[in-house]
Amino acid sequence: MASDAQAEVQQGQSLASKISSALRHDLISGVFRPGDRLPSESTLTREYSVSRTVVREAIAILRADGLVEARKGAGVFALEIRREADRPFNDLATQRISSVIELLELRTVFEVESAALAALRRSAAQIEEIYEAHRIVAQCLKDGAPTRDADFNLHLAIAEATQNRRFPEFLQLIRTGIIPRGDLQGEAPGSRPKDYNLHLQEEHGLIVDAIIEGDADAARVHMKAHLRGSLERYKALLRSQRAERAPQPA
Repeated sequence: MASDAQAEVQQGQSLASKISSALRHDLISGVFRPGDRLPSESTLTREYSVSRTVVREAIAILRADGLVEARKGAGVFALEIRREADRPFNDLATQRISSVIELLELRTVFEVESAALAALRRSAAQIEEIYEAHRIVAQCLKDGAPTRDADFNLHLAIAEATQNRRFPEFLQLIRTGIIPRGDLQGEAPGSRPKDYNLHLQEEHGLIVDAIIEGDADAARVHMKAHLRGSLERYKALLRSQRAERAPQPA
């Protein structure tokens, strides 16, 4: 059963990649010009015979690459294609522990307040989206499936609940380096650090509960603890790697 669920998750991810690639081609080739509205979510689900979840993930990929923007109540619109060199955070070297630490320090400041604002401003619909994203992370953990995208989507749902579009925009901007990488510990590319998932669902649960209850102070405390834990694990990993490279006494 677990293998079937994992295969379903992987199929959804491959379909999302296929749709995002097709739309990316249309955006780059000029089929959609800056300011043009992309086909609606329902149109894309019919065109590609996929679920709304797959379409949303495809659009999320394009948003992360700065190709489109979602305008609440209006749809998804094409942005001006920017040269790679012009993109902020384009030099993120996420294969280096020091770069991951830099990003986690920034996220600790940014996402702590994001969680607090979400607790104060979230709508009923956004509570449902946050809870569903939290459930999907749990399902990935249960099935042994990758949690990188599901984890990001939970943090993105919280950012969107701030009712300040700059929060999700910034999160999309740093998406490539936002979720810790297991290959920094010698694991397979795309995997999680060996100790990262141990308390992931518990930490997320405390944040989600605080937001649902509208408790901004608790949301701050639990988001800070969640990100600080990751930061301290990477600092410890950096220290251990430096110790291994240090010259041994004769």
